[in-house]
Amino acid sequence: MKKIFYSIICLTVSFSSCQKNDDLSEDDPEKNELAEEYYAGGKAGTVFNETSSAYELPTPAVEQGGYLAAFKRGERLFEDPFVTTSADESPQGGLGPLYLRTSCIHCHPGYGHGKRQTSYNSTTIGNGYLLVVTDETDTYLSSLTGMPQTRAVEPFKAPVDETKIKIDWLPYVDEWGNAFPDGETYALIYPEVTIPEGAYYVPLEVTKNGETTVVPYRNVRVRLESTIGIYGTGLLDAIPDDSIKAEYAKQERLGVSLNSAFFANGEWVRQYSNTLQGNGEQHPFRYTYALSRGPLQDAAGANAIWNITNVTRSDRHYHYMTKAYAEVASQDPDVRARFYELFPKHNLTGNVGTDIYNYLIAPSADAPEMTDEQYVDFMVWHRGLAVPAARDLDDEEVRTGRKLFREIGCATCHRPSWTTGDDNFTDPALFFRNGDIRLPQYPNQKIWPYTDMVQHRLSMKNDIRTGWCRTTPLWGRGLSMKCTGAADRLHDCRARTVIESIMWHGDTNSDARQSVEKFRNLSKAERNAIVEFIEAI
Repeated sequence: MKKIFYSIICLTVSFSSCQKNDDLSEDDPEKNELAEEYYAGGKAGTVFNETSSAYELPTPAVEQGGYLAAFKRGERLFEDPFVTTSADESPQGGLGPLYLRTSCIHCHPGYGHGKRQTSYNSTTIGNGYLLVVTDETDTYLSSLTGMPQTRAVEPFKAPVDETKIKIDWLPYVDEWGNAFPDGETYALIYPEVTIPEGAYYVPLEVTKNGETTVVPYRNVRVRLESTIGIYGTGLLDAIPDDSIKAEYAKQERLGVSLNSAFFANGEWVRQYSNTLQGNGEQHPFRYTYALSRGPLQDAAGANAIWNITNVTRSDRHYHYMTKAYAEVASQDPDVRARFYELFPKHNLTGNVGTDIYNYLIAPSADAPEMTDEQYVDFMVWHRGLAVPAARDLDDEEVRTGRKLFREIGCATCHRPSWTTGDDNFTDPALFFRNGDIRLPQYPNQKIWPYTDMVQHRLSMKNDIRTGWCRTTPLWGRGLSMKCTGAADRLHDCRARTVIESIMWHGDTNSDARQSVEKFRNLSKAERNAIVEFIEAI
């Protein structure tokens, strides 16, 4: 467990190091704004800490609101591995029958972005990769879960044999020959992932319009999507729905290309809802690269603590599973031979195939493997992670970079700041009440995440599924090397430096093309200033 009180110690120590020149003045509007921007997560969500624990600390709202004990318990759920014993035998029992990782921290080293990998091994701490397996139309294979599982407990077999997954990193040369006009060069790489047909335990199928069809192996596409940092997600949740809609509408008026599957003609086309557990109320999508999740209380973390481990809880009393897998496993001689031996209390019908299928697919009759109290603690921790303060904003080079960042158009997508609302948050899964006092809140905070919460297209080689990717928040990323041991950026960690990340935005069809053209034509000192600014925020 981390030493939570360290944030308090660093509050005074680190703040002085953030202000190199100590010359902020009420007479200078820019300096006033810089003073405000040091509080990247607002007064309620920022910690002044730039050590290796900077991503792991509770917000002031957690400490002041009496949530610290719950935060620590939730932190343990995030860090400690889940095991295959029952929940009665271990506080983190219930792993499986299929799973992706044994702990959350496997994917989020130091609570940050996943690290670039040269081979796929789900036991590697820092491998935040999720496999994205689709047909040639970018439709997910329905025979696999959306996040394909590569691990299983006995007697079951993994849907994908991860020992056969191959990742190749290939060089890429852009239209400028990977060089700036002044002669400085850079290198670009991108991943290609190969999974041989024999590595799949399940048939290769897609379901469209209620009809399931087999996908020829030659049409299967595999890409990688990495985890992102989880600090500050509670603050992003506190941005009002109508503020996000206003940002979409503003960009549409300015002629920015938007994903018409989400927004068109000034109105939402589709929003997030949960009809399985909730009442179908709708809210804007705001989390994951693919914008697949809405409010935090039913977003990536709330789902991951269930589907990554397959640990059931009262509102998820079933396994993360496909019927295609259950059908194959129920007929597998190896699974049938040992099922009753390993799961004796699930000998309910005497028909081993039926009992296997029902165990995998049907809602569990057993007690939940994660208690409601544990889940609340986990969400206190998740909603309670602070954002590290910005650093060195009054440094002359950083101030130059900040100005250029705006001038060349980077701030169009990487919108600098937002203001949170009353933060009477919602939960589409209806586990938490609106504004539930069991969770910390962040009302009326000016925050500096540097994201517009909107998807754009970069048109990269071997791009993200659909080509649409949410603008990643930049806050805190300059501490990634210190906190996680890596500084990789973009959705699949292809960018090893800030420069590489910027240049991957430069394709002819990229929505950021004009900004990259302007960046290329800056002097080396000006380009470096922008890099220093991005590292500072």
